[in-house]
Amino acid sequence: MTQRATLVVSQQRSLVLAAVVACAFVRSAVALDNSDCFACHSDKELTKTNAAGKAVSLFVDEAKFAESIHSKNLCTSCHSDITDLPHAETHQPVSCSQCHRVETEVYLKSDHGQAVHKGVTEAASCQDCHGKAHELLNYRNPASPVYRANQPDTCGHCHSQTKEMEKFHLRQHSPIVSYSSSVHGIALLQKKEMNAAVCTDCHGSHNLHKSTNPTSKLYWQNVPNTCGKCHENVEHTYMRSVHGAAVKSGVRDAPVCTDCHGEHTIQAVKLATSRVAPANIPETCGQCHAAQRIITQYRLPPNVFATYVQSFHGLALQGGNLTAANCASCHGIHDILPASDALSTINPKNLPQTCGKCHPGIGTRMSAEFFKIHAPPGAAEGKPWLVNFITRVYIALIIATIGGMAVHNLLDFSKKLRAHLRAARAGAEPVRFSVWMRAQHLLLMFLFIVLAYTGFVHKFPDAWWSTPFHLLANGSDVRGLIHRIAGWLFALFFVVHVGMLIGTRRGRTHLRALWMYWHDATDALAMLAFNTGLRATPPPHRQWNYVEKSEYWALLWGSVVMILTGVMLIFSETVLRLLPKVWLDVAQVIHYYEALLATLAIVVWHLYAVVFDPLEYPMNPTWLIGRKAPQRAQHTPAVPPVEPQREPPDVST
Repeated sequence: MTQRATLVVSQQRSLVLAAVVACAFVRSAVALDNSDCFACHSDKELTKTNAAGKAVSLFVDEAKFAESIHSKNLCTSCHSDITDLPHAETHQPVSCSQCHRVETEVYLKSDHGQAVHKGVTEAASCQDCHGKAHELLNYRNPASPVYRANQPDTCGHCHSQTKEMEKFHLRQHSPIVSYSSSVHGIALLQKKEMNAAVCTDCHGSHNLHKSTNPTSKLYWQNVPNTCGKCHENVEHTYMRSVHGAAVKSGVRDAPVCTDCHGEHTIQAVKLATSRVAPANIPETCGQCHAAQRIITQYRLPPNVFATYVQSFHGLALQGGNLTAANCASCHGIHDILPASDALSTINPKNLPQTCGKCHPGIGTRMSAEFFKIHAPPGAAEGKPWLVNFITRVYIALIIATIGGMAVHNLLDFSKKLRAHLRAARAGAEPVRFSVWMRAQHLLLMFLFIVLAYTGFVHKFPDAWWSTPFHLLANGSDVRGLIHRIAGWLFALFFVVHVGMLIGTRRGRTHLRALWMYWHDATDALAMLAFNTGLRATPPPHRQWNYVEKSEYWALLWGSVVMILTGVMLIFSETVLRLLPKVWLDVAQVIHYYEALLATLAIVVWHLYAVVFDPLEYPMNPTWLIGRKAPQRAQHTPAVPPVEPQREPPDVST
């Protein structure tokens, strides 16, 4: 055989050998059919031990796999490192990116993907949302975890675990609960409307990001577009409005959908609890239009919220008239435009139509003159001169009329009070208050009023009675200084009073006289029986009755409580070094409520006993002259004599 022939034979043998090897490889690969895998993995008892020493099931339900979206794939499509049987006990983990490359790339950049990359075991992976790979269903299948109706439960598998989620500092504390009660949640879960917004519609799926990320669907500039996927017409209208234009230009303070409607708490407009219900619209708009920073920064008209609330429409709305015009009634909803825009509902040319919706027939007047709706009450610049003139005339008339009435009544009261005091001085009633006791009462009255006033100013800084301190440059500091000085004087007064009460003979005499005895309880019951008609006579007259005694001991007890808690609040740093903070909180609560209790007791109990009791009116003068008016004159009011009635003459004859 020639060399050339030998070479040909050698090449033929090589080709045959290569063909044999190739055929063997193909048979080996083709031989690993899914049925070969199920020969072992259909065994429910098939397990392996993982690195932690825990038994892990290797069972795959063949029936569920046959129904899954992966059923048309070979097992080796995912488990590509298995080429022969039996295979090794350990093999490479399956990566969904083998087939789903784009989705994987998007997911790895999302918040969930980044968390998984950082080792956060709680972060959602592919199987957490889509289900087990061997049982994975098409997202259109109602049994799929990512089917629209099932998404709240799927997301809630993690996000309903509020304790677990707290460590991630998410904005929504219980997102599944709030979503379930929202208009979207009710439509999906109760009404079974599959077009209702679900989690992924707003948050995204593989591309989920927190709202501070500019690529997030919930980033403030992206919110209109996100909501517009369902509310397309509303989005187009909104983007042409003054708010939408501001958002497009990058004004962060411009309101987007969620600022007005809410996020997980969005409710139907017809519900009274909705943020855009008629009764709540002024408050919702006031979030921005009553905020001084926003008004100043963007040069918005000032006081529009306050002037609306004080207007006829605002008062009617607050009174429960939901048909009264609110902000949206005049300015529009999603189509709000500045008054200078010809399309604006508050453009002077459009006011007849806008106001005519509620007030038909006034179009001619509206076109003839401009009505300033957001006008402050009273005389103000910009109002017609006639309106301002009449306003000032009425203010002067009110001052003159009511002032005259007040002067008349003051003179009348003064005259009657002097007569009352003369009767008290001329009477035989014993002296109840000495000069020293009257001085104590005056000082106590002054300190109590100062402490109560400055204390309630601190608690209610927006109340009308707090206005004087608002007019001062350092009003809060002045208030605090006055309150503390009065408090220390009150404490000193209390110590001196108790010292004289115990340390002097006269004080101990008063103490015994003011002590509560059994007859005080029986007198209280007797007075109750007398006032309800169960007893013919009142209890006997005593030097100090049960009303006066109860007031005195309540004063002493309340003084101890107020002084101790007040000292704790002044020396708060010392208290925090010595005691747990809860005791400082307790002192604050007691100090406020004890002050409230004392003030109400003075108004309801003390003022009635010394002023409004018909037998004491116009007042018990003891605190001024030391004695009361004669009791006999009080209990036996003058009654005009009854003229005897004459019999009619007998005219029968």
